[in-house]
Amino acid sequence: MRLLDPLFTTGRMREIFSDANRLQRMLDFEAALARALAQAGVAPAASAPAIQAQCHAKLYSHEALAKSTALAGNLAIPLVKELTTLVAQSDSAAAGFVHLGATSQDAIDTGLVLQLREAFDDTAEKLARVSAALQRLTIAHRDSLLAGRTWLQQASPITLGLKFASWLDAVERHRERLVESRKRVEVLQFGGAVGTLAALGKDGPRVAQALAGELKLALPEIPWHAQRDRLAEVATTFGLLTGTLGKIARDISLMSQTEIGELAEPSAPGRGGSSTLPHKRNPVGCGVILAAAIRVPALVSTMLAAMVQEHERGLGGWHAEWETLPEICMLTAGALAHSIQILDGLQIHQAAMTGNLNAAHGLMMAECVAMVLAKKIGRAAAHELVERASHQAIDTGKSFREVLLGDAEISKNFSAADIDRSLDPKQYTGAAREMIDRVLAASNKTSS
Repeated sequence: MRLLDPLFTTGRMREIFSDANRLQRMLDFEAALARALAQAGVAPAASAPAIQAQCHAKLYSHEALAKSTALAGNLAIPLVKELTTLVAQSDSAAAGFVHLGATSQDAIDTGLVLQLREAFDDTAEKLARVSAALQRLTIAHRDSLLAGRTWLQQASPITLGLKFASWLDAVERHRERLVESRKRVEVLQFGGAVGTLAALGKDGPRVAQALAGELKLALPEIPWHAQRDRLAEVATTFGLLTGTLGKIARDISLMSQTEIGELAEPSAPGRGGSSTLPHKRNPVGCGVILAAAIRVPALVSTMLAAMVQEHERGLGGWHAEWETLPEICMLTAGALAHSIQILDGLQIHQAAMTGNLNAAHGLMMAECVAMVLAKKIGRAAAHELVERASHQAIDTGKSFREVLLGDAEISKNFSAADIDRSLDPKQYTGAAREMIDRVLAASNKTSS
């Protein structure tokens, strides 16, 4: 199903998890193993170049390997068999050292780790671009007044900069998680049949050390073939990231509704149109991000369920990871790409924001009025009076100011000037500016 790939993922992430790259990274493991065996003196020096010469994915038929995999149960078995055959054609002695001391899971898991390293690089670059876009938006709209909303209803005023800063703050945590996850994930898997490296005897640890060096991966204290938390961490890290991107997309799409009209995705010919409604401008980027945020959690749960594997080699759980984790990575990449596109060209309609601030005719400032009044008559009494006034404004259609001025109990404690000051949204954004500055400072520190 390739027709939808440009919508839901990126060319780069599709390349990383393509059949050709999967094969190549497994072959990179085999080539590095050959070099490590030679370095450790287990294999003659001449065997390494003979094996490495055949470790190119273009030499192998994807179709033939796919058919053999269906019988063998994993891709490594037919791949190693074919590699051995090719090496034997030019150097029969070297063929005896192909895959020596390794098992199928070593090649498959380490090959996946090499793919994930590429995926991490791509994700880190895209996350940095999302962060930079949000920094720009936060600074530009630090003081732009906006209706704060709770339970989809207007609550109290905030600033658009504060909303952007809250998105940025979450993105920065994901950048930190990515750095931390890489330390635990970019490690070698090499343990042989049951994780003891027994087939290599006393040379096993030296070969493992050399192999890790060849692949530029960390060497773990013990093979992790039956402990899948590393790969599950990738899934959960990307799942959390996709959830935050979904939150951003949800907010933007809600603020893009015709009746709200505060934000809009960037426009372009052919973008967001309808097959029947000429006037439509649909938030298509948000739709794709939200689709990823809906799909990824179920895939993450598959990876978590797959952690419960039997003894020294999982039956079914290991197999369940092979397509699931790549799909998580590809959906996350697509969501990130759409997020960058949206945020870089986000359209902000200041007039609509101002109009929506006044849509409830001052009721948004009810809390402020209650807080000021509470200093004179106590919180409970003030809340009761302002709540009554609010309901009266809603029921009669009068402005909140008019109702407040006409309420004898309120007006005896509040002058008209006091009421006007309390109804000004500009003076009721609390510590928004200070919070924005803290987020920006932390974000700059992460980026440097």
